[in-house]
Amino acid sequence: MRLAFPPRHALGLSLGLLALLASPLALAAAGPLDLTNTMVGGMALVFFVLAYLLVMGEEFLKMRKSKPVLVAAGIIWALVGWVYVQAGQPQAAEDAFRHTLLEFTELMLFLLVAMTYINAMDERRVFDALRAWMLERGFSYRSLFWITGSLAFVISPIADNLTTALLMCAVVTKVAEGDHRFINLCCVNIVVAANAGGAFSPFGDITTLMVWQAGMVKFYEFFDLLLPSLVNYLVPAVAMSFFVKKHRPAPHGEHVELKRGARRIILLFLLTVASAVACHTLLHLPPVLGMMTGLGYLQFFGYYLRRTLNRSLARKRDIAVRRGDQHALERLGSVVPFDVFNRIARAEWDTLLFFYGVVMCVGGLGFMGYLSLLSELLYTQWDATWANIALGLMSAVIDNIPVMFAVLTMEPEMSHGHWLLITLTAGVGGSLLSVGSAAGVAVMGQARGSYTFMGHLRWSPIILLGYVASILLHLWLNDASFSVYNGH
Repeated sequence: MRLAFPPRHALGLSLGLLALLASPLALAAAGPLDLTNTMVGGMALVFFVLAYLLVMGEEFLKMRKSKPVLVAAGIIWALVGWVYVQAGQPQAAEDAFRHTLLEFTELMLFLLVAMTYINAMDERRVFDALRAWMLERGFSYRSLFWITGSLAFVISPIADNLTTALLMCAVVTKVAEGDHRFINLCCVNIVVAANAGGAFSPFGDITTLMVWQAGMVKFYEFFDLLLPSLVNYLVPAVAMSFFVKKHRPAPHGEHVELKRGARRIILLFLLTVASAVACHTLLHLPPVLGMMTGLGYLQFFGYYLRRTLNRSLARKRDIAVRRGDQHALERLGSVVPFDVFNRIARAEWDTLLFFYGVVMCVGGLGFMGYLSLLSELLYTQWDATWANIALGLMSAVIDNIPVMFAVLTMEPEMSHGHWLLITLTAGVGGSLLSVGSAAGVAVMGQARGSYTFMGHLRWSPIILLGYVASILLHLWLNDASFSVYNGH
């Protein structure tokens, strides 16, 4: 499949991609001012480019990615406000900012609850127990390669691709400590699997969540992407598995005991997900309502755990004394009460603030008129299929969050099949490079020295085959959906 772009559109595409991400409401509130050919518009682009270059250099600069985009967002909207004040339309700029902020707030609260539950399960040692179970079995390298990849694909639709990738990476680095070649191979497989698994679930990635909350794809319709996502993972995994050496590491004797309430927190998380789905599907209310209600479930359960802690500890101490288990007594002496607000504090605030900065930056650029340039190029002069494929490839370099926000903001007249296509390509396109997804960047930090940019790049041609195969399978399996329009 040849992905050739007309040279005369190269500059337009480069500029258009800088204007990714703006709220539909903000666009609707836009006044008649077109700032794309003004000095103010050019300055805004320069500030955004500089901020994004700093973001892309996060690994080398050791600077959190939220810093530059927060500053750039403030500058861009200050420029917008100044222009509209001079034009006598300050209310238009204020309304645009408030609407963009509202769009971000709904997503931020949703993600905050999900992160809180994940951190609560981590504190209750759910993920440690899973890791210990795998380690004590003494699996071969080949088995470990397939188990970690498969679990990443299965867990990421629920626990998100970033958390899942970090969990599986922890298993691999502990089992194969010092074997950099195998760790790199497994990490590539894990990143691809986590991104592919997150592409067919509203909870697997921020981009799928945005598509679901925007109402472009219903909850159950994401499962139309299950087989294409599976192929996206399996094609490179099968190829890479032939390069896994035959080796069986010594089993680890680590045993992890779940903390009290761990299984019930898992059930509460599933109930929270069900509440969010019900709010959106049955009541036609934003899913964030169900998620925030689910945070209340966790708070009530945390209250119960604190109130019953002393009674539980006394019972366990009696058992440990009767058994003469000194280690258990020492462990019980260090138990601290569960506090849900500690779990909230441990959320990925850098990610959430980066999300805010990108939304507001490109929201301002879209309000200036740059978004219409991108829409004209991609969805008027190009075919929607090729546009969505190209955006998926671009997400390997430019984060998939602004890519998806741009499409949702432009709200092009596309069939249901095309909305599923951009959901798939934006979700899995980042697997082509180690820096193309949050999962890849996080794993590079965790497996520093073993999993590298060049180590991942070596497998990019195989990953690209999986990308193409998943697209072709979607075009074939869901062919009928390309004649159905969402009515947006």
